[in-house]
Amino acid sequence: MDGTVGVTQCPIAPNSIFTYKFNVRGQYGTYWYHAHHSAQASDGLLGPMVVHSERERQMDVASDRVIMVQDHYHNLTSELLMEYLAPDQENNEPVPDNGLINGRNIRDCADFEDWRCDTNNRDMLNIDLESGHRHRLRIINVGAFAEFQIQVDEHPFYVTEVDGTAVHPESFHRLNIMPAQRYSVVLETNATKGDAFWMRARMVTHCFKNENSRLEAETKAIIRYKSPDNPVSTEEPKSKEWSDAIEVICRDLNTTALRPVEAISPPPADEVIIIRANFEIGDWRLARGFFNDSTWHPNATSPSLHRFLDAGIQSTTSKTPITINDKMFDRKNELVLETNGMRTIDISINNFDDGAHPFHLHGHKFFVLLQGRDGYPPSPAELPTYLEKHNLLENPLRRDTVTVEGYAWAVIRVVLDNPGLWAFHCHNTWHAESGMVMQMLVRSEVVKSWTVSEEEREICNRRGVLKGMRPDDSIWFGQF
Repeated sequence: MDGTVGVTQCPIAPNSIFTYKFNVRGQYGTYWYHAHHSAQASDGLLGPMVVHSERERQMDVASDRVIMVQDHYHNLTSELLMEYLAPDQENNEPVPDNGLINGRNIRDCADFEDWRCDTNNRDMLNIDLESGHRHRLRIINVGAFAEFQIQVDEHPFYVTEVDGTAVHPESFHRLNIMPAQRYSVVLETNATKGDAFWMRARMVTHCFKNENSRLEAETKAIIRYKSPDNPVSTEEPKSKEWSDAIEVICRDLNTTALRPVEAISPPPADEVIIIRANFEIGDWRLARGFFNDSTWHPNATSPSLHRFLDAGIQSTTSKTPITINDKMFDRKNELVLETNGMRTIDISINNFDDGAHPFHLHGHKFFVLLQGRDGYPPSPAELPTYLEKHNLLENPLRRDTVTVEGYAWAVIRVVLDNPGLWAFHCHNTWHAESGMVMQMLVRSEVVKSWTVSEEEREICNRRGVLKGMRPDDSIWFGQF
């Protein structure tokens, strides 16, 4: 149970309550929570979650702050989703109207004459940091679509964490971060000139098909030095940004130099799974996201996990270690990879789309083995030798969200040891809602002994349970 509508549970109906109880044993780092029902998270149903542990490396920092960046839409996502899923909308994702840092930004109301707008007594985010110290910033992209490139003028970042994995520090001037990704950085407040500096979160607008004349791609906050002897400045920063070229390609931060503090080499893979990610235009000119030959259509009132458990032990459990379960699930609408026993797989992801996709796996972290832009990934037969030859199995980066650029590819290795039914999907909200979702039924021999609680079943029958669901494709049938 992790809250994914259509996978592990039904939606929580309006005016209803559902309590999640979970443990975080063995985990620590920077995470976030959000609605997994249609595109609700982008309407604001989200927040940060920081897990501390005695196991984590104790860092010598004076403060520990959360910085959430996100694109922002002035219309509700239900309206935007209806427009995006309509016919003839291929590659036409809704372009944001604004950017936010910790939910804040300041805009000129003259740009929004047809909207209620009031900036009186409003200010952009100010972050006061004690001078002469090191400070940890936990940066999370909680947005729907945009990649951000983040910097603090005249201050390098030292990356120390990636998606909950502590890494040895590496210096960067700018930080590229895709939706769902998290990075912790250490910033030293040791500048000798000035005491106020711009934090800039700039959207990589190359990803947008259309322009939004109202959009200011750069969102700002202010880092202000404070000390016992001097009051915090209230003046606007005069700082200068880094002279490095501004990113125009939507892609991951170059993480090849980042090495986890806890060194782990991945076990050998039992099998290589090849996934093709792309958009296809089907009946009635509807563009939908696909993994191989499957585009996801969630069953909100009969989630995949419920159906698996209700079908009974004999009819649902595969005796094959790794298989596509197309006996229990219609792979055209639900691509379910089932594993029996603890298995390790390589997933070779091939992006046949011109847009970047931040792929996220629930319930697991994976090893990022390869990311490439040219040609094709090594074949399953070539892959083991290639990885050994290039020394790519020695403590590779572990994370839970990896970006595959347009017309590019990646190879990840995941130890499927956490029993459950887990979503693997593009964390671009619009792409996921268009169908770019699959599921991994992990350790089915354990899952088959579970039962669905009465509380879980009861929410499926609540009045209004389907409110806010993605519209069914049939509403457009016959339209030209």
